[in-house]
Amino acid sequence: MAKLVQITPFVLCSNKQATIEFFEQVLGFKCTFSADNYAFLRRDNAAIRLLEVLADRELHDKRSQQHVYIDVDDVDGLYAELKSALDKLPPGRVRAPFDTEYGQREFHVIDLDALLISFGQKIE
Repeated sequence: MAKLVQITPFVLCSNKQATIEFFEQVLGFKCTFSADNYAFLRRDNAAIRLLEVLADRELHDKRSQQHVYIDVDDVDGLYAELKSALDKLPPGRVRAPFDTEYGQREFHVIDLDALLISFGQKIE
């Protein structure tokens, strides 16, 4: 039987280069390919495909917000690793680690275009 290897969501962005820089400088991803309006970024086993869209598409409207959930093995350790970069983001763009009612420990980051990125770990 065929095995699924990974899932790499397409994430819409209004400025590809600025979004690449955000993912690299704030979240520790590395851009491994970029051409035209497309880029591929990876960190460990997580990958995201950026797709720059026309300027007439409103990506900052929270009603059309996209959401990516990334499972990690040490959510508090990752938060500590990224904290100095996260502290430089505008107020309201980061939610520090917290325990959810559905048994996950998470922290949240909002990128330049209102993409909600959740990092989470199952509470043992």
